[in-house]
Amino acid sequence: MFAKDSAKLLSHTTIHADTPLQLNTMDNPLNPILIVEDRPVDLDLTKRAFQRKKIVNPILEARDGEEAIAYIERWDAGEPAPIFILLDLRLPKINGLDVLRKLKQHPTYSSIPVIVLTTSSEDKDIEEAYRLGCNSYIVKPVEFDKFMEVASQIEIYWCMVNTRPH
Repeated sequence: MFAKDSAKLLSHTTIHADTPLQLNTMDNPLNPILIVEDRPVDLDLTKRAFQRKKIVNPILEARDGEEAIAYIERWDAGEPAPIFILLDLRLPKINGLDVLRKLKQHPTYSSIPVIVLTTSSEDKDIEEAYRLGCNSYIVKPVEFDKFMEVASQIEIYWCMVNTRPH
């Protein structure tokens, strides 16, 4: 039911291609987006999908789980926390589920939406990700056009439709 309602809502959202978008937050309109992805091709595709929508928010990158967790110290030191995190599960050094666990246990950053975007469609990964507190779980499409559409829909929903707490 929710998926159908979301699809209807997203299909009625109009974005003009020549208008730059600032993803909305309550406190800072230029909060970054953190993409945790070890595959350069998938990282590039996601960034290209956001660029097509003229996103002006900075894109932060972490190429492995260790780099992702290191952002917590940077946020504690005053760097702006992301408006949302796209998280792959199959990461070197520290896997994505451990990154998710660490983020969702943090008293300050547990409310940051984490969208798992991964190749894994295994039930155990899906169940564990939701148990740990992911906000959405999306299996990466293999086809280029479908991947671009999924990345675009993520941006529209989490940055324009969704309302975050203050």
